[in-house]
Amino acid sequence: MSGQHRTPVTVVGLGSMGSALAEAFLDAGHPTTVWNRTPAKAAPLVAKGAVHAPTTAAAVAASPLVVTCLTTYDQTVAALAPAAAALRGRALVTLNSGSPAGARETAAWAEGHGARFLDGAVKNVPAAVGAEDTLLYYGGDEGVFEEFAPVLRVLGGDTVYLGQDADLAALYEMAVGGTLLPALVGFFQGAAAMQARGLTAASMVRFTVKWFEMINSILPGFADEIDRGAYGEPASSVNLFLAGAEHDGDLAREANLDMEWHRPFHDLLRRAADAGHGEHSISALTEVLKNPGRAA
Repeated sequence: MSGQHRTPVTVVGLGSMGSALAEAFLDAGHPTTVWNRTPAKAAPLVAKGAVHAPTTAAAVAASPLVVTCLTTYDQTVAALAPAAAALRGRALVTLNSGSPAGARETAAWAEGHGARFLDGAVKNVPAAVGAEDTLLYYGGDEGVFEEFAPVLRVLGGDTVYLGQDADLAALYEMAVGGTLLPALVGFFQGAAAMQARGLTAASMVRFTVKWFEMINSILPGFADEIDRGAYGEPASSVNLFLAGAEHDGDLAREANLDMEWHRPFHDLLRRAADAGHGEHSISALTEVLKNPGRAA
């Protein structure tokens, strides 16, 4: 795959992530064709050597490997619909957000038009595309992954194949991504509390990073408890968290914060305690989440 023998690639969708993907392919020497609904977004990539296709049909026809990076599965199908006939025999890799059901539906649509389908997720920001430690994972046609793995690794050195099911990447994406918004809102709440005291958000970053590192260190233990269904030897119990929840109202009043976003978390803790998990590990919340209507 050296020199003139590098695999041609098409990238459909040139938002910040799609543009980063296309740039990574170009930097690695792959002949790269691009398409975007707004053609002006292709100009910086064309200046670096990409070919701008006027239609998605032309873009798909240009390469054996087609990588899409649109916002949703519906948008991906809508963009590719005019190119459906050109998909036959090509490898289609989708890198967009959406549910496992959306991935399955898109796989069925693509395979119905003769494409070989692989769905994936980029677990980092656009600026990290191409780095050795950037994680991408894929589910779907194993033959596509094996054939194009050297090309896909251009996007990130930590490239993982999850299995044949076309919805696996979307499942992991949503399962892992569930931690993002609560963590960010927690940080934003802390920033507001700092500013209420005349301090800066920047002053808490070092300590927040340490907190996240601690969370990282205890996740394997929680995962083991959950997989075994064994919650009886807690490092931190549900009741301990429930007691701590009382302090949230104090901070809200003192710093004049809107902390209503905590309410469903507190409700979850109470439901877990009511279900007999009060002295169990906090990871027992998993059991309550499996049955959201049980204690309603």
